[in-house]
Amino acid sequence: MGFKEWIIPQDKVFFNLLEEQARIVLEAAKLFQEIVSDYDFDNLGVKIKRMHALEHEGDEIVHKVFHKLNKSFITPIDQEDISKLVSSYDDVLDYIDAVANKLFLFKLRNPDGVIKKFAEIIVYQVKEANAALSQIRKIKAEEIEKKFREVHKLENQADDLYDSSMVKLFKEKDPIKILIMKEIYEFLEEITDKCEDACLVIQDIVMKNA
Repeated sequence: MGFKEWIIPQDKVFFNLLEEQARIVLEAAKLFQEIVSDYDFDNLGVKIKRMHALEHEGDEIVHKVFHKLNKSFITPIDQEDISKLVSSYDDVLDYIDAVANKLFLFKLRNPDGVIKKFAEIIVYQVKEANAALSQIRKIKAEEIEKKFREVHKLENQADDLYDSSMVKLFKEKDPIKILIMKEIYEFLEEITDKCEDACLVIQDIVMKNA
C-alpha cells in the first residue's frame, strides 16, 4: 500500500492545524503590508494590538500541535517534520510581529519604499508557501516544487533589496537613523529567509513520502 493510500484513514488534525497556522501567518503578513502602506502612526497602536493577537493565535496552534504530537503514536507524516514545519511557520509569524512592533517602539514616522517593498515580497512569499503546504495532503511534488522555486526567487529579490538598501543607508549622516533602519531591514530580510525555510521543510516532507 502506497503512502497516499496509507494516509487517507489517518487523523487529519495535524493538516488542519498547519493550514490554520498558515492562514494566520498570511493574515499577519497582509496586516503588516496594510500598516506600512496606509501608515498612520497616531493609530498604529491599534493595529499592533491586532498583530499581537494574531501572534498569540499562532502560539495557540503551536501548543496544540505539540500537545497532539506528544499523545500520538501514528501521525500522517513524520513527527519531526511536523515539528519543524510548525516551528518554521511560527518563526515567520514571530518576526512579522516583532518588526511591526519595532515601527511602533522606534516611533518611525514614515516607512520608506524599502519597507513597503519588503512587505509586498513577504505577502507573496507566504501565499506561495501556503499554496505549497496545501499540496501536502496530496503529495503533489511537481506543484510544491513550482511554489518553492517562486519562494526562492522572492527570497533572492529580498536579498538584493537588502543589499542595495544597506548601501544607501550607510550614506546617511544620522547615526541613530542608521541603527534603527538597519535593524528593521535585517528583521525584514530574516522573514524572507524564514519563509524559505518553511518551504524547504515542505520539500523534505514530499521527498520522504512521495
